Amino acid sequence: MTDGASVATPDKPFIDRSANAAGVRRLLMLGGSLILLAALLALFGHAYGLAALLTIFAALAVIGIASIFAFALGVVQLSVRSSDKSVTGDIVDSMATGTLVVDRKGRIIYANRAYGEITGAGGADDVKTLERLLGRDAEASEAIYKLANLARENQAGQEEFRLARGLAGRGTPHWYRISVRPLRNANAHLQAWQIADISSERQEQESSFRELQHAIDYLDHSPAGFFAADESLQIAYLNATLANWLGIDLVSFKPYERSVLDFVADGSRALLKAAASAEAAADQPVLDIDLVTSAGQILPVRLLRNGERGRDGTAGLSRTLVLHRSVDSDGTGPVDAAEVRFTRFFNSSPMAIAAIDGQGRATRANAAFARLLGPAAAAGTQPLSECLREDSREALRHALEAALRRQPNIPAVDAETAGEPQRTLRLYVNGIGDVSDSSEEAVILYGVDITDQRALEEQFAKSQRMQAIGNLAGGIAHDFNNVLTIITASVDFLLLNHRTGDPSFQDLLLIKQSANRAASLVRQLLAYSRRQTMRPKMLNLTDVIADMHLLLKRISGDLAKLERHHSRDLWPVMADIGQFEQVITNLVQNARDAMTDGGTITISTRNVPAAEAVSFGYAELTEGDYVLVEVADTGSGMPADVVERIFEPFFTTKEIGKGTGLGLSMVYGIVKQSGGYIFVESKPGSGTTFRIFLPRHVPVESAAPRVETGSPTASAKTDLSGTASILLVEDEDHVRAGNVRALKMRGYEVHEASSGVEALEVMEELEGKIDLVVSDVVMPEMDGPTLLREMRKTRPDLKFIFVSGYAEEAFAKNLPEGEKFGFLAKPFSLRDLAVSVKDMLDE
Repeated sequence: MTDGASVATPDKPFIDRSANAAGVRRLLMLGGSLILLAALLALFGHAYGLAALLTIFAALAVIGIASIFAFALGVVQLSVRSSDKSVTGDIVDSMATGTLVVDRKGRIIYANRAYGEITGAGGADDVKTLERLLGRDAEASEAIYKLANLARENQAGQEEFRLARGLAGRGTPHWYRISVRPLRNANAHLQAWQIADISSERQEQESSFRELQHAIDYLDHSPAGFFAADESLQIAYLNATLANWLGIDLVSFKPYERSVLDFVADGSRALLKAAASAEAAADQPVLDIDLVTSAGQILPVRLLRNGERGRDGTAGLSRTLVLHRSVDSDGTGPVDAAEVRFTRFFNSSPMAIAAIDGQGRATRANAAFARLLGPAAAAGTQPLSECLREDSREALRHALEAALRRQPNIPAVDAETAGEPQRTLRLYVNGIGDVSDSSEEAVILYGVDITDQRALEEQFAKSQRMQAIGNLAGGIAHDFNNVLTIITASVDFLLLNHRTGDPSFQDLLLIKQSANRAASLVRQLLAYSRRQTMRPKMLNLTDVIADMHLLLKRISGDLAKLERHHSRDLWPVMADIGQFEQVITNLVQNARDAMTDGGTITISTRNVPAAEAVSFGYAELTEGDYVLVEVADTGSGMPADVVERIFEPFFTTKEIGKGTGLGLSMVYGIVKQSGGYIFVESKPGSGTTFRIFLPRHVPVESAAPRVETGSPTASAKTDLSGTASILLVEDEDHVRAGNVRALKMRGYEVHEASSGVEALEVMEELEGKIDLVVSDVVMPEMDGPTLLREMRKTRPDLKFIFVSGYAEEAFAKNLPEGEKFGFLAKPFSLRDLAVSVKDMLDE
C-alpha cells in the first residue's frame, strides 16, 4: 500500500489526503468505542468488567505496535476504493482548470492533475501553493498578495496577470487567471485556489480589438458621417468625419453625454423627433434636415437610418449614415443643387406642409408640421383628424373630400389642435390628381399657425372696445361734471341764505349730498377712462399695504381670513398712494363678496425681473422689470365669459342694488393710468387671482416738477377774500355765472369770457392788467393750453388756474416744458374755488 501520493495517473489527483484523514478518524472512533464499553462495565461493578478493560487495552497495544512496524516496512497502507469517491470529485479531478485546496495553515489537502500540469509539478512532492510559487515573482506578486489577504479574511476574489516566460518552463509570455474562495465543511475551514491559462482567450480579445480598431479607423476616414444613438437621441458613437463637420473634439467626447438635437437646427428638430423611433426609421429611412456646427453655421445633410429593437423588445441603438448635402466628398462642387434647395425650402419653411393620402394620413411632412401637429401625425401613424379638436374635424373632412374631387378654390379651414399647448391653425388643402390607391399621396396640405395673430386680434378688439367705452365714459363724465358744478354751486348759494332751523335746509343738504355721491361716480368713470387727477410719488408697496392692514381686516370681515406675503427688498414704484389704496380696497372687497361661506384672501408682493415677466405669457405685458401685487381668494371663481367683461363699466354679477359695476372699472383705469397692467385668472370653484404689474421705478436726479397742482386745503378760519383782478374763461354760461358770482362775493374784481378768443380780446382791452386767469380746458375755437401759451407771450409771469373734469395729465403734455399752473378738478364747491384762487395769488 502507498500513502496516496504516488505518481498520478490520467484523471487522478496529484494529492488527495481527505480520504486518509477520514480513515484514521474511523479507526480512532472504533478504539474509543471499545474503551468506553469496558469503562462502563467496570464502573457498574460487573464481575468481568475489569478483566474486559485490561484485555481491550492489551489487544489495542499489540495491534498498535504491529501496525507501526507494518507501516514502516510498507507492508500495510491506508487506501480508499475508487467507488468511495463522489461524482463531484471525479468532475473536479478531470477539470482543465487547476484546482488546489489548502487548510488554514497552508497545508495542501487536494490538487488535481490540471494544477500540476499548469504549474509544472512532476509529482506530489513537487506541488507547491501559488503563494510559494509566485509570491516572489515581480509580475504576479501584487495579484497573489491581494488574493492571499482575501483568503485569510475568508473572502473570494479573482485576478489576472501576465508572465513573460510563463509557468512550467514554457519560455513564452502567458496570461493567467487566479481565483480563491473559502470552502467550509464540518471539520475545517479550507480555501480553494484555481488557476487557468487564458492566453488563447486574450489573443482572441486582442484580435477582436484590432478588428474593431480597423473598423473604427475605416469609419473615421469615411467621406460620410456616422453616428449611433438611443431612442432618446443621446449619441453613443460618432465618427471623426461627422465630428469634424460639427466641430466636436473627439478626445473630450463621452458617450451618451450629448444629444443629436444639440446639433439640429430649430426648424428640423420636430421632424427628427417625429422620426426617432425604430418604427419611424423603418417607415421613413431617409430624412433631410439641417445640422448646426459649433461655429453656428448651417450644414444641410441627408440621414440614412437603420433602427432596430433589442432582444427584450425595447428600442435598441439606431445607426445613422450622414451624407453632406451641400458639397460632394472631395469638396469640388454642389451635389444635385436643385434637390438640395427644395429640401431646405421644404424643411425650413415656417409653414406646415404635408402630403396626405386618401385615408387622411401624412405620407411626408416637414418639421413645422411635426412641431404643430405632433410627431405621430408627421410620421403617418396617427390620422390628421385626431390631432384636432372635435369641433374642427368636420370642416377639415369636407375640405379633404373636396380636394379628392379636385375641386378648385377650397376655402381655408381654421382649426384648433387637440393637444397642449392648444394652437390655432389655418389649413389650406389642394388636390394633386387622380389617385388609384388610398395609400398614395392625394392632397397637399399647408398649415399656418395663427395662434398669436388670433390673440393679438382679440387683444386689439378688447382694447378698442375698452377704449371706446372709456371715451364714452369720459365724455359723459365731463359733461356731467359741468351739470354737477352748477348744481353744487346753486346749492351752496341757497345754503348761504338758509340756516339750520330753516325747513328747506335739510332738503338742500340732501341735494348737496346726492350731488357729492354723483361726483364720486363721475370720478370712478374718470378713473376708468384714465382721465382723473393723479399725484404719483415713489412708493414701497409693502409699506403701503402694511399700513392698510387694519382697514383691510375690517373690509374682509369675520368669515374671511386675511394673509399677507411680502418679499424683501421690494423695488420702488411711482403711483398715487390714495388711488392705489382704492385699488387694494376694491379687490379685497370683491374677494370677500366671492366667499359667502368664508375662505382666505391672500395679498402678496414680489419683484418680477424682465426675464421672469416673459414667462407669464401675457402678450400685452411689455418687456421690463415689474413689481407684482397679487390678490387671491378661495371663493367661487368666475366662468370665462364673465372674466372677459369683468373690467367693463356697469357690468356686475351682484344682485341689483348691491353694486354699481364701477369698482373693477376704476381699478383697471387706475392701474393703466399708473403705467401698469392688470390680469385676472379664475375658474369656477377654483377661486380668483388678480395680478397687478407696476413698472419698477429707478430714481434719478431730475429738475423740479413741470406742473404745480394741489387740492384746496385751507382751514375754515382762513380769510378767502381778496381784491385782485381775475379773468374767468368758461364756455358753459351757467357754470361761468356761478363762478363769477362766487368770486365777486369774496371781493374780487372779475372779468368773464366765453372762449379763448374772447379772453384774449378782454386781456387786450384791459391792457394786460389781470392778476389771475381761471380757465376751462375744453372750449370751442381755442382750448385752455393754447390760451395759456398765447397770454404768456406778453405776460410770462401771469398766474393761471385750469378747471376741468379731466386729469391735468390729459392736457399738461401739450404745454411747453417748464410751464407752471394750478389745477381745480370739477365738480367743485364755491369754497374749493375760493381756496384755489387764494392759494395761487398768495404764491
